[in-house]
Amino acid sequence: MKHYGYWIAAAALAGCLCLETPVSAQGLPKGQVTVSSIDVTAKVAHINHKTRVVTLKSADGSETRFVADAAVQNLDQVKKGDLVTATYTEALAYEVVKKGGKAGADSTVAVATAPPGAKPAGAVAQNTTVTVAITSIDAKTPSVTFRGSDGNKRTIKVESADRLQGVSVGDTVTVTYVEAVAIRVDKAKK
Repeated sequence: MKHYGYWIAAAALAGCLCLETPVSAQGLPKGQVTVSSIDVTAKVAHINHKTRVVTLKSADGSETRFVADAAVQNLDQVKKGDLVTATYTEALAYEVVKKGGKAGADSTVAVATAPPGAKPAGAVAQNTTVTVAITSIDAKTPSVTFRGSDGNKRTIKVESADRLQGVSVGDTVTVTYVEAVAIRVDKAKK
């Protein structure tokens, strides 16, 4: 996961240094949070409980067919006409810490499912936190070079040198990226 963590850090660092960065009373950069979410709903067009094959039909008429994994509990509760809603959410937060700590990366995954006998529902979320140390700043390009916990360095361009105000070599940037998918099944509307 470390390899992906540094790419997440690079993208987030580029994004955060391009955004309007709030500044505290002491002139030190503060964090920024961005959250986005999308819902997609489809109707159960066909379901074979024996083979676990489910066909979903979206509002535009397109159909998607799949075999529900054995981990999908309560499939017997799903009927033709039921609505399946999937919500995808992602959030990105960062904070520049003056003369911060060590670089590092950590990732956790959480899973939840509906209780037995209920309509199928579940969610899975992954939280990845990466801390990188700023090793150099080039205001002319403008760009920032940072080092991860494995010692690898990456250089990223920044939209404007103004975004580098208050950022110094030796500061760390902690980036947290969370993505989650939640799925629920609701009874068919009559």
